Amino acid sequence: MKHTTAIAFGMALVATPILADTPRPDGLAALGEPPIPASNPQSPEKVELGKMLFFDPILSGNYNMPCASCHLPEAGWAIQAPISFGYPGTTHWRNSQTVVNSAYYSKLFWAGSSGSLEHQARSAARGGVAGNGEDDMMESRLAFVPEYRERFKDVFGDDWPNIRHAYDAIAAFERTIVQTDTPFDTYMNGDDTALTEQQVRGLDLFTGKAGCSQCHSGALLTDEKYYNIGVPAYSGWEEDELAQITFRFELYAKGVTEEMYRSTKDDPGLYFRTKETADKGKFRTPSLRYTKYTYPYMHNGMLETLADVVEFYNQGGGDNEFAANKSDLIQPLGLTDDEKADLVAFLESLSGDEILIEEPDLPAMEPLPAAMGTN
Repeated sequence: MKHTTAIAFGMALVATPILADTPRPDGLAALGEPPIPASNPQSPEKVELGKMLFFDPILSGNYNMPCASCHLPEAGWAIQAPISFGYPGTTHWRNSQTVVNSAYYSKLFWAGSSGSLEHQARSAARGGVAGNGEDDMMESRLAFVPEYRERFKDVFGDDWPNIRHAYDAIAAFERTIVQTDTPFDTYMNGDDTALTEQQVRGLDLFTGKAGCSQCHSGALLTDEKYYNIGVPAYSGWEEDELAQITFRFELYAKGVTEEMYRSTKDDPGLYFRTKETADKGKFRTPSLRYTKYTYPYMHNGMLETLADVVEFYNQGGGDNEFAANKSDLIQPLGLTDDEKADLVAFLESLSGDEILIEEPDLPAMEPLPAAMGTN
């Protein structure tokens, strides 16, 4: 198995990604080491605990929905389907985003609702259509596992496993799932042979005629801003009863107006957070790194291949329910077939070897020692 993660330990206090080299005039740069928050420093022991918890269904309501159920290493650390899996009895309502390089984001989820990997882990474990767990229940389960009691004690000093520390450990593990050795990074670091001639032409299009770098900028290839680009509504809402029910639940849970609840047939995106009409249909610009393995694309998986994505932008985006908010940046590009192929070739250079790891052996529950009782 190919494994190209970079593990960062120590007490780094950086707040933004470290660039491996000086950015170009267009803002593009190689990716350096991920930022590590001072509040959750890395250690090998913490990362190993987080790896176990990432794959352990113990952190879910039904003991069957670990982080890895929606972030499969063999599926790009995501799900290769339009919409992610949901808690039994539901489905999800958005595409699963990859864990790879999530360490660099300043905001997580498609609408930026989490400001850290620690908060994202908690939101996913507790989300009604995701893990659907309760903190006290999951914390009590952890206490029934002798190995977890020992590891939480060693890593955090906990006499009793603390669920917030579980989220810290998962975040620490996710900060090791990064890729900084793509052909693009090698090229940006000075090796002119790292990209093919076709990929170099695609890079010129990316920063020039195609205008991609207006939003897909910086070392992470995202400005982390929000745009409506006209992605059509998820097709499953027309025929999948479970998807319809889940979507209505999300509308209700996130506090839309009654009129919207009864009439909306598309994902309001950032509006869920701001309740501003101008934000309907807007989503955070995703990184283009590791996209070779994370198909299908967009917040609802409505574009199957990178070629489809390029053609979508070439046509000037699409239409959706919130077309009034469509970004002025999205205009027909007039790319030729050869130029579209060049652009796809460049996008493929943003992914290196597939990151695959062996899943850890998970410890079992045992009765609590009589002397320990309950916390």
